[in-house]
Amino acid sequence: MTSQRSAAIRSIATKRPVAISTEGRSQLPELFGANVFGLDQMRTRLPESAYSGLRSCMERGDELDPALADQVATAMKEWAVERGATHFTHWFQPMTGATAEKHDSFANLVDGRLLMEFDGKALIKGEPDASSFPSGGLRATFEARGYTAWDPTSPAFIRETTNGVTLCVPTAFCSWTGEALDEKTPLLRSADALNREAIRLLRLLGDDRVGFVYPTLGCEQEYFLIDRDLYLLRPDLVATGRTVFGARPPKGQELEDHYFGSIQPRVLAFMQESEFELWKLGVPIKTRHNEVAPSQYEVAPIFERTTVATDHNMLCMEVLKQVAGRHGFYCLLHEKPYAGINGSGKHNNWSMSTDTGENLLEPGKSPEENMRFIVLLAAILRAVDLHADLLRITIAGAGNDHRLGANEAPPAILSVYLGEQLMDVMDGMIAGTGKGSDRKGEQMQLGVESLPPLPRDATDRNRTSPFAFTGNKFEFRAVGSSQGVAKPNAVLNAIVADSLAWVSDEIERLKSDKGVDAAVSQVVAELFKAHKRVVFNGNGYSEEWHAEAESRGLPNLKNSVDAIAQFNAKKNVELFERVGVLTAKETESRRNIMFESYCKTIAVEAQSALSLGRTMILPAAQRTQLAVAQSVAAAKAAGLEVKAQARRLEHLTATIECMIDAIDELAAQFERAEEFEGSEHEHAKLYRDHVFVAMNRLREHADVLETLVDDQDWSLPKYREMLFLL
Repeated sequence: MTSQRSAAIRSIATKRPVAISTEGRSQLPELFGANVFGLDQMRTRLPESAYSGLRSCMERGDELDPALADQVATAMKEWAVERGATHFTHWFQPMTGATAEKHDSFANLVDGRLLMEFDGKALIKGEPDASSFPSGGLRATFEARGYTAWDPTSPAFIRETTNGVTLCVPTAFCSWTGEALDEKTPLLRSADALNREAIRLLRLLGDDRVGFVYPTLGCEQEYFLIDRDLYLLRPDLVATGRTVFGARPPKGQELEDHYFGSIQPRVLAFMQESEFELWKLGVPIKTRHNEVAPSQYEVAPIFERTTVATDHNMLCMEVLKQVAGRHGFYCLLHEKPYAGINGSGKHNNWSMSTDTGENLLEPGKSPEENMRFIVLLAAILRAVDLHADLLRITIAGAGNDHRLGANEAPPAILSVYLGEQLMDVMDGMIAGTGKGSDRKGEQMQLGVESLPPLPRDATDRNRTSPFAFTGNKFEFRAVGSSQGVAKPNAVLNAIVADSLAWVSDEIERLKSDKGVDAAVSQVVAELFKAHKRVVFNGNGYSEEWHAEAESRGLPNLKNSVDAIAQFNAKKNVELFERVGVLTAKETESRRNIMFESYCKTIAVEAQSALSLGRTMILPAAQRTQLAVAQSVAAAKAAGLEVKAQARRLEHLTATIECMIDAIDELAAQFERAEEFEGSEHEHAKLYRDHVFVAMNRLREHADVLETLVDDQDWSLPKYREMLFLL
């Protein structure tokens, strides 16, 4: 093998787990949230009135009195400076899929003296240059003004780096004219809509205790690790996050020996430091384990309020990447870094909770709770059935296209798994028998006046379902590992809020004649009957399900381009405007941004493939070709029979010829796409149908050459090395 590749492999053999200080780790309760300006810090440092106002704002979404902002800012600054902070930043989530920040120091010159200042105005509003962030046509490039606005529902925190500390204030990001330029603003709007409509429905059901409802989220995160020395020898990984070439290794995940296996010492040391850093940031990490594929892992948190959990997931991805570097790794968050190997996602576990401490998706132990659960369940089925296209759009992306629908991730068809017990309940309501489930020896009568308990976990989980009920929450399994979760949760909140509003309207329409109980029973039965088609408890990977889903009329948006095209459909624009989550203009901009992101992703991958093919793979193949040709010629000159060797040369030469043709074809298709002038949708289709196809054709020949070329000539680390050498 080449000297660089050989040196990288030798260096891995000498690497040992990185030891870090364990001081303070034994006191996890004291460690947790140490770098967060949370409730304990607020209570200690703020006057009672300011503390109460800020806490109400954080927990109930109440508007904060601007007069308190200076007090909060002063306390926040003093706390951060005590921890070593010299700068602050408004930390936000533009529509790039990542976070953004601009740092300003606390320093200010007053009469020639340097003072550390931070007032309410600086806390509440910032003004970063917005000209270079994606806007999807909301604004012209020369319109640079943008604003960040403090989100008090998500606590401020400090980031510690080698040479300093920075105070980070989570914010929303909008344009000068008020349009949302980020992912956080629609999420906050959707949480407000969900609260508004859930409270309205609960009041109709006779619940006067609950004062506030908020969505909750537990977001599992999958990722790959690769030794950094090998990563740096793969230009495709550096540029795109995935390997555009790579032959199948002798061993992959066939033996199923990695899942939940013993964690390799270097990896465990990395995980432990990652947890340490995340705990200090208040991220409630709970679980770590090996995932299915070699060098693939997962981390999972405890449930939190969704607006906080989305920030924490962004922090989790950042911390994983930063800590990986300190341990000699690189963390790959791409959905499919290796072909033929299990991809990575993040399971979006969603529910709704109340200010009284109740999970609204807990089946319950009282008749009132059961009625509430059944009504909410019916409303959610309606939401998913009517807006499956929107949920599919939220997880669209070039990376996720590599895994959705394969036997490792849910299909692109959005269906709901309820389990057999709840299926019995639904069928009983549709039939009007009032009979529920006999499973586990329990007969459940579903008359609203006397509902017995609904036991949890009466049936198994279904990992093939994209939207599965798992006891007291719904698990949206199709989100990609590199994707932020603000968008899918904003849409999920929005469609459920809209459905709850519809249910409330129907109950109010019927209750005057029938009474509330009869109205609820009728509405629920009609919803179950109308939307039963979206419920599927079987194998979502099977070909039979695809045919059945088509017969049921369920949409099957198989790729991101087809999905994104539906985002600004009339019904979707009307939904967003009805619940106040996105304007028509904001919806159109997001559609454009998603198309643009898709095209740019494929363009970078195509250029990486062309560069590697021309400058690394072809030269290596031709060196081997020359050596084989010289060997065959020498043998023939000596009068030896070399038919098999000649066939090898012919095969190698033919594959090289095919690869050169494929390079030329990809180059032509890429140039055609780059010069295209037309709609965003047509541009994306050009990349999907021609550039991406040509890139895959080139890969076929390159991967064959990897199996034919002398290992001494091959400079790119191979799958057998990247997946197993840690």
